[in-house]
Amino acid sequence: MTSPAKLTVALVQQSNTDNAKDNMAKSISAIREAAQKGAKLVVLQELHRSLYFCQTENVDVFDLAETIPGPSSNALGELAKELSIVIVASLFEKRATGLYHNTAVVLEQDGSIAGKYRKMHIPDDPGFYEKFYFTPGDIGFEPIQTSVGKLGVLVCWDQWFPEAARLMAMAGAEVLIYPTAIGWDPNDDIAEQTRQKDAWVISQRAHAVANGVPVISCNRVGHESDPSAQSDGISFWGNSFIAGPQGELLAEANNTDEQILVVEIDQKRSENVRRIWPFLRDRRIDHYKDLTKIYRD
Repeated sequence: MTSPAKLTVALVQQSNTDNAKDNMAKSISAIREAAQKGAKLVVLQELHRSLYFCQTENVDVFDLAETIPGPSSNALGELAKELSIVIVASLFEKRATGLYHNTAVVLEQDGSIAGKYRKMHIPDDPGFYEKFYFTPGDIGFEPIQTSVGKLGVLVCWDQWFPEAARLMAMAGAEVLIYPTAIGWDPNDDIAEQTRQKDAWVISQRAHAVANGVPVISCNRVGHESDPSAQSDGISFWGNSFIAGPQGELLAEANNTDEQILVVEIDQKRSENVRRIWPFLRDRRIDHYKDLTKIYRD
């Protein structure tokens, strides 16, 4: 399938409440607005149907999970078909009773499911107790072929691992996409908050540079309280962005507002960048065997 030389992409940065229906309606409204502005690929943030429920461990939360195909993927598939666009959504997937994943699903222009990606790297940190809810993915790092190109879809914590981005690029991904939910501890001082946010941006812009492909990173925004009241919650820092194949920022949201970013990416630039910076050519794979070890000791 031939990818378009130029592609208008969008991301939706939104705040969420505990009302899944309202959250989905907000996402759908934003997708429509992005499509009206010319977007042919629209990316939603991680777990966009709900609050970020991983601040605590609560078995009742599993009631939020749904199958794929299921109500949300069906609704977004119908929307993708109506608007003739590709949508990258992020859902709490119920694969079987007692088996759940953090899953990105890609809806094609004809309304079908082009593919899905199950989050591989699962964090377990204060306020981010994802291992309680999500089984690590078993699909691997496989790009999803669509009518707008081959999409290297990853999810949030995956963005800190250069191996994931590299494997997607090596399999032909033409763009790296990261639905995300990341934020600050409100008690951290401004300097620490800035360091964390900057590290997050730098890490993903580096994936663009190292692999010669654009990156779309879509984060949520707004403060969400800790249901257990054991902490002061999380202030999600937004700052969603789209970067080109040299890591250049093409569009960037702020850290306070709901925003829709729409920008045209030139896929031909990736070809040109890879010609002048041939990192894939110069990899010394005969000396990388120890990368399969946990540690070299």
